Amino acid sequence: MSKQSGFTLIEAMIAVAIVGIVAAIAYPSYVNYIIGTNRAAAKACLTEMSQSMERGYTAAFSYEGLALPAIQCIDDLDERYVFSLSNQAARTFTATATPKGVQTRDECGPLTLTQAGARGANGSFDVAVVRTCW
Repeated sequence: MSKQSGFTLIEAMIAVAIVGIVAAIAYPSYVNYIIGTNRAAAKACLTEMSQSMERGYTAAFSYEGLALPAIQCIDDLDERYVFSLSNQAARTFTATATPKGVQTRDECGPLTLTQAGARGANGSFDVAVVRTCW
């Protein structure tokens, strides 16, 4: 009698189960990594926006009337964040990056940066939240 070579159905099912378990563990970690990377890019973009606002303030001695700067990072993150300026007065502004799409899974929520350099996350300037998200 000759012996046939190959995989049995049980062996194939065990291999599929192992791949499924590894994927179930790895995929959420990957998604969290991507969300954290996008958050870091949004923080850098908020900082760049703030610097642009400061340059405008230096020229006009006021933040009033200054528009959202046309910087590349806003276009790069267009699918993940909406950037805006609010509370804009002569001497104050707040730049905000509001997550959208897949990025809404981020526990940090909207990121904010003021003219004074105060950083906020999830609608709060709480030190513990800021330390975690910034």
